[in-house]
Amino acid sequence: MDSQRPGGAPRPPQGGGADAGDASFILTVLIALVAIAALILIPASLSASNSTFSSLHQVPEGHVGVYWRGGALLKTITDPGFHVKMPLITQFEPIQVTLQTDQVKDIPCGTKGGVMIHFEKIEVVNRLRKDYVYETLLNYGVQYDKTWIYDKIHHEINQFCSAQSLQQVYIDKFDQIDERMKEALQGDCTQYAPGIEILSVRVTKPTIPQSIRRNFEQMEEEHTKVLIAVEKQKVAEKEAETQKKIALADAEKNSQVSKIRMEQMLTEKTSAMKQEEIDNHMYLAREKSLADADYYKVIKEAEANKLKLTPEFLELKFIQAIANNSKIFFGDKVPNMILDQRLLGNFLNNPANRQMADI
Repeated sequence: MDSQRPGGAPRPPQGGGADAGDASFILTVLIALVAIAALILIPASLSASNSTFSSLHQVPEGHVGVYWRGGALLKTITDPGFHVKMPLITQFEPIQVTLQTDQVKDIPCGTKGGVMIHFEKIEVVNRLRKDYVYETLLNYGVQYDKTWIYDKIHHEINQFCSAQSLQQVYIDKFDQIDERMKEALQGDCTQYAPGIEILSVRVTKPTIPQSIRRNFEQMEEEHTKVLIAVEKQKVAEKEAETQKKIALADAEKNSQVSKIRMEQMLTEKTSAMKQEEIDNHMYLAREKSLADADYYKVIKEAEANKLKLTPEFLELKFIQAIANNSKIFFGDKVPNMILDQRLLGNFLNNPANRQMADI
């Protein structure tokens, strides 16, 4: 039998109170989660200026996180990533520790001669060492580069210009400005802010008054013309030197050819002389042989004739000579002639007279 309330109204079911309590608990949990998410995520998306109100914050890559509490710099340094801090009490700032380029623009300076010029832009590549972040920020604040880069560049440029003429700043010593600025900046940083490294300085050409620039342009044009003339002269000298070397080479070649030809002719003449000398020796030997042969022949003929010179032979020859004569003489002188011939034969028969005849 069901129980009823007084007055006849029916009672609610026994399990209805538990279901209502569960729904209320779930709703409370959801509201709490939404509130926590709003408290954490929404401030995290705000800018750094509003980071005071955020609890979760992000340090980007190439930076470190530094913190202030009640205006005092904390020694806590965090690496890139998500981190949690106390909102409203702790302030956060990311500090870059990789290479960065600071551009210092519109730097006026006056030269030694009183001419005002402007450097439109000077770039300084620098880096803050991670292990010196706390010390540097403690001494010079977050805007440390304003003190040691921006203001220092203005000071050093003015110091440089005031000691140099316009010609030196604009032309003669312009290539030295980069290195001098780097040395000046790094020298002071090493002494007073060792955490700052100056890697390089790039200086653009300064802007000078239009009239003076035109004079420099004309001077540069004249200088260029002089350089062109000098280069042309060098080219002409090189060409003349080349022609001279070619002429010397040709002369030397011709000299060598003439020398070779003379040596060849001398060799031919020497060979001809040797050949003629050999021929002369052969001729002399042959003539000597012929002369010796003739001499031997004459000697032998003389010896043979000597043996033939007998009265009988002479008489025979005389008779043969008379016999061969085609003329006949008549008169009383003929016997005398024959007698004379016989007397000659008798005379030759005498040995003593024969020796005289031989002589």
